Amino acid sequence: MSEFLAQYSALAADFGARVHGATDFSATAPCEGWTARDVVAHVVSGHRGLIAATGGAPVAELTADEDIVGAWDSATEGIKVVLSDPAKAAMAVPGPMGEMPAGQMIARFICTDVLVHTWDLARATGQDESLQADAVRMAYSGLKPMDAMLRRPGFFGPKVEAPAGADEQTEFLCFLGRTV
Repeated sequence: MSEFLAQYSALAADFGARVHGATDFSATAPCEGWTARDVVAHVVSGHRGLIAATGGAPVAELTADEDIVGAWDSATEGIKVVLSDPAKAAMAVPGPMGEMPAGQMIARFICTDVLVHTWDLARATGQDESLQADAVRMAYSGLKPMDAMLRRPGFFGPKVEAPAGADEQTEFLCFLGRTV
């Protein structure tokens, strides 16, 4: 699990830097109909759901007046607790592809969610939009075979044509329906 913890921790640090660097959570995000706060709330909700599935606190909806920065900080610490506890990390939890061990769910889905939404939050709040190249490569190669599943309602929108000569991050984001 230490490799999953290291992977998650690096991505969470990047997202957390954008959360802590944001000055306007009402800013429009690239996700249709979402604000910067909605992006963070979505990521926090995913974290809370996984934490609850491993015996943590019951899932609590993020309230409109809840401290979004504090909610993120708490959620990321909760995921680190799951990954640091071999019994919790091995627990089968429900996910988009069926049940799998919590550690794998974090590595495959939570990490990808954090990665993509780091860009969304950065774009919404005018911060550094660069993503970790190795994480982009790993997420992109893992998602390509799931293309049809990703286009279902509640996942990702239609792909966007990447500009000629685009770098891998741009191709990845366009694959996930982002206009870069």
